[in-house]
Amino acid sequence: MPSPSEPLLRVENLSLGFRQGGRVVPVTDAVSFEIGAGEVFGLVGESGCGKTVTCLGLLRLLPAASAVVLSGRAWYHGRDLLQMSAEEMRAVRGAEISMIFQEPSAALNPLLPVRAQLRLPFRHHAWPGDPDARIRDLLARVGFADPDRVLRSYPHELSGGMLQRVMIAHALLLEPRLILADEPTTALDVTIQAQILDLLADLQRETGVGILLITHNLNLVAQYADRAAVMYAGRVVEQGPAGALLNDPRHPYARGLLDALPNLETARVPLPIPGSVPAPDKYPAGCRFHDRCPRVFEPCTRDPAWTHVEPGHGVACHLYESTESVGVRFNRAPTTGTP
Repeated sequence: MPSPSEPLLRVENLSLGFRQGGRVVPVTDAVSFEIGAGEVFGLVGESGCGKTVTCLGLLRLLPAASAVVLSGRAWYHGRDLLQMSAEEMRAVRGAEISMIFQEPSAALNPLLPVRAQLRLPFRHHAWPGDPDARIRDLLARVGFADPDRVLRSYPHELSGGMLQRVMIAHALLLEPRLILADEPTTALDVTIQAQILDLLADLQRETGVGILLITHNLNLVAQYADRAAVMYAGRVVEQGPAGALLNDPRHPYARGLLDALPNLETARVPLPIPGSVPAPDKYPAGCRFHDRCPRVFEPCTRDPAWTHVEPGHGVACHLYESTESVGVRFNRAPTTGTP
């Protein structure tokens, strides 16, 4: 067990790439973050930023024929996940670290009833009690009034919210210490989204499991996470307490994510971020957000340094690299091209 001062998971400078046409195209670049035991850590960004690739890379679920670890370490209980043998990783997956996949309808086998799929982990990992009792107990805890009916069902017979609850139960079966939750509310209506996230939060408090919550919504992170990192084009551009990222974001991209959300209380009109996340083989030099950034200026063509703007709150942006600029704050991004 890690000591109280050690994180449950510490990711250091993780860079992943894919082989493409005889070369390796980097997809993530020096991604670093830590997750403490019993902590909810958010990883935020638009689709294509590298969040899911990072998550799958940590569990070694990327296709071995094409995926390449270019650099970095992923320390879990004093062991590097990226250096473990295939057999060691199989012992960790499910039992110690589990995953809630983005699309439960795609993650579950359409040809097998739910019972058969929830029993699979017990074929590969030891469990001291009755697997069927454990399965029924968890299905009841995630909100199913009739677990036996769910167990008899095939995935196509369940709604999206029910499938997501099955996936949560599946992730918790063997009492893991860490859950990687990849967009766990994708394609669900807002009422079911809230139910699913409240359920995850309740289970996290009950079991003390650490959670890596992947999402594109900073509001969700601020509501459910303790700390968070904002990713853009394969890089972490800001990291700090979740509340600070919502109330006092420093990177223009983090500000843009908030401005793109509607606000019913103020009737604020959402402001979309112009353009889109570039493909990995088209990442621009320097700050990768500079071609979409309303605060762009000449230094942005060079890589920004990591600057601590507050204790535990850092940002990779040229606006904050001098002593005078550390206190820079802004409520809405300006429309000019000057800092």
